[in-house]
Amino acid sequence: PAFVAALAKRAKSRPIEYRMVAPSATTLEGHWTKTIAVPALTGHQWDAVVLQQGPSVLPGSRAKLCSYTKLFADAARARGARPYLMMVWPRGRGDFEGVADSYTAAADAADVKLLPAGSAWEAAWRRNPDLALYPQNDDIHPSDLGTFLAALVVDAGMRGVRPALVNSLVVDGSLFWVPRATARVLRDAATEALTRSFRPSACA
Repeated sequence: PAFVAALAKRAKSRPIEYRMVAPSATTLEGHWTKTIAVPALTGHQWDAVVLQQGPSVLPGSRAKLCSYTKLFADAARARGARPYLMMVWPRGRGDFEGVADSYTAAADAADVKLLPAGSAWEAAWRRNPDLALYPQNDDIHPSDLGTFLAALVVDAGMRGVRPALVNSLVVDGSLFWVPRATARVLRDAATEALTRSFRPSACA
């Protein structure tokens, strides 16, 4: 969220006030039943709510992604907020299509807009396989570069604009910088993901 807020600030868009609820290894079901996510949603007047969980390729996790995306989406709409679902990436360079299929199904079933960050990762690696979207010795969590790419998708998808060509940002007081050529690759990958035509399948 800090990267998304920094992108909005750079674009001189409306300032973003955000709250992130993201304890480790927590599904949307866990957020619904065990964390502070529901009180955080209902205790403030938000404009938007962005949902995500893990890759959700296995049948059980896919079913829960679908069910709890709809529960959160309905709760968000009841509070006047627009819900979004951010598609994540597989562990390592695994089943991108499986992740996309699960997230597309969940977004369609819950009638929410899909923010296809995972597809942007795949498109970026197709252009440059050496991009360090994961940090060293970690094939689950994003590096700052991977976070930046996901933020490009979220920012553009939520604001309905073309992804920005940005190679430097001030994020929480710290400078984030990439070479201009890398920024072009990330912009083009985010654009491809956001303009891709996803064919939703059934949740079950």
